[in-house]
Amino acid sequence: MDINEIKEYLPHRYPFLLVDRVVELDLENRRIRAYKNVSVNEPFFNGHFPQHPIMPGVLIIEAMAQAAGLLGFKMMNVKPSDGTLYYFVGSDKLRFRQPVVPGDQLQLEAQHLSNKRGIWRFSCRAIVGAHEVCAAEIICAERKI
Repeated sequence: MDINEIKEYLPHRYPFLLVDRVVELDLENRRIRAYKNVSVNEPFFNGHFPQHPIMPGVLIIEAMAQAAGLLGFKMMNVKPSDGTLYYFVGSDKLRFRQPVVPGDQLQLEAQHLSNKRGIWRFSCRAIVGAHEVCAAEIICAERKI
């Protein structure tokens, strides 16, 4: 999926759209692999931190949640324009392992674990190079709008 198709499935826009491209979407095995190119021009680097810029952890979590949301939308074959949204409602087993800095390409992986009564669970990882920088179970609520 390129950025134009991603924008059909995610309601987020600049500066909060945190998925640049989907490189693998495997609906049979319920998983997705995408990436976010981390540029020094990101607005959050102005304050986090000017002399030692690192991507805020909450935005890494949000990027994983957006990848998981894309997977959920594709699994259900719906879009926000159809009246469905996913809300990020929580995480379990969250761990950060190393900082993400300008110039990194943040690989985002999500695997569907379960969904019951509109609550979806995904196992997610964020990777830079060969190193896992963050992992969590992401919980999303499916809502009709």
